[in-house]
Amino acid sequence: MKKLLKKYRHAWLLCYWLIYLPWFFYLERTVQKDYTNMHVALDDAIPFSEYFIIPYLLWFFYVGGAMVYFFFADRQDYYRLCTFLFVGMTICLTICTFFPNGTDLRTEVDPGKNLCSWLVHRIHIADTPTNVFPSIHVYNSVGVHCAVAHSGRLEKYKGIRNVSLGLMVLICMSTVCLKQHSVMDVAGAVLLAYAIYPFVYGSVYASGHRPVRQKALG
Repeated sequence: MKKLLKKYRHAWLLCYWLIYLPWFFYLERTVQKDYTNMHVALDDAIPFSEYFIIPYLLWFFYVGGAMVYFFFADRQDYYRLCTFLFVGMTICLTICTFFPNGTDLRTEVDPGKNLCSWLVHRIHIADTPTNVFPSIHVYNSVGVHCAVAHSGRLEKYKGIRNVSLGLMVLICMSTVCLKQHSVMDVAGAVLLAYAIYPFVYGSVYASGHRPVRQKALG
């Protein structure tokens, strides 16, 4: 047991969820009115498509799968991914705390039309249209792809990196095509990721070569 605890001592970072989840659900309960509506003209030009619920929900597997993979495969990349995600998510919740925001973009869907419409309907029930800026969906997707793109262990697997890029783009598109987010939310998340990136990867990769890889944790 001691060896196991020592081997996976980096699991302590997952305690962050004990802070994030209560904070997030507190905002979901309390930000109900008197919030800034995130809506620009471009949002109205983007057509709604219930089929984008597929990449939207794949986000959970994309982010969760990346954390599990790097947890076991490479401790350095795991620390960088967690740093990128957790710092950004904390900033997002802080913004929503002091700058309550939401959106009025959601459209009525017929849950009986098809499976995708039903899933969108369920998302509307479970998730309020508030606390949208910046989009955590977008921010975390960018963060995961950065981790995949910078992974020495995945460097030779070009197909995985291309799939990751494609999925990241589709997830970002899904947030606006499902009317879950405004273009402003997406732009805010991308800018936040751009600001955090140098602190997590810039100093390590500025010289053009990656650090020496440690042995696999397995």
